[in-house]
Amino acid sequence: MYKIYINETPVYLIESERLDKLEKAGENRLVLPYSGNKKQILQLADMLEKSVRYDEVVLHYSDLQALFDDFCSKYKIIQAAGGIVRNGAGKILMIYRRGWWDLPKGKIDPGETVEAAAVREVEEETGVRVKLPIKKTGETWHTYREKKHRVLKQVFWFEMEAENENLKLQSEEDIESGGWFDLATVLHSNWKMYASIKEILWRYSEK
Repeated sequence: MYKIYINETPVYLIESERLDKLEKAGENRLVLPYSGNKKQILQLADMLEKSVRYDEVVLHYSDLQALFDDFCSKYKIIQAAGGIVRNGAGKILMIYRRGWWDLPKGKIDPGETVEAAAVREVEEETGVRVKLPIKKTGETWHTYREKKHRVLKQVFWFEMEAENENLKLQSEEDIESGGWFDLATVLHSNWKMYASIKEILWRYSEK
């Protein structure tokens, strides 16, 4: 199964025979069979980009890999990496940019490993030094518009510990502020935060 956020709405891509394995949801779940016509993917994306009427959408098909490949064919794929950074007191590092609370992350350079990219992006964006080794904690998928393209971004996330806590935020990446916060405070806040970011933080908290 794949979980992809379109305009903050989670879209599940799943094999038809596994539909009964999904957790039960409320009345605001839309379940659709995939017809095999890629135009259906564009129609779904258009609808979700213009509306947040559904809590979640399920698109199912007999062949999950074929469904995922068709979905990806309608997007420009970008891979990125970032970190959930913890200090000595157990607090995590959050940054604030473009009106949203976020975690430090960025695109993977050609020939770069995901681990190296995650460390580099965290250190460039925040100024902290990361202790090695780091530990992979999961990945998220979300879409957005970039000029004439629809982009599907895959982000690899890593747990990290910081060697220093002094922040030097990268203003050229539109980072306005940041700080160290209790994880529970972040998770139960009403901060404006991307759904994919909150999801990876919840996953991290449950370990």
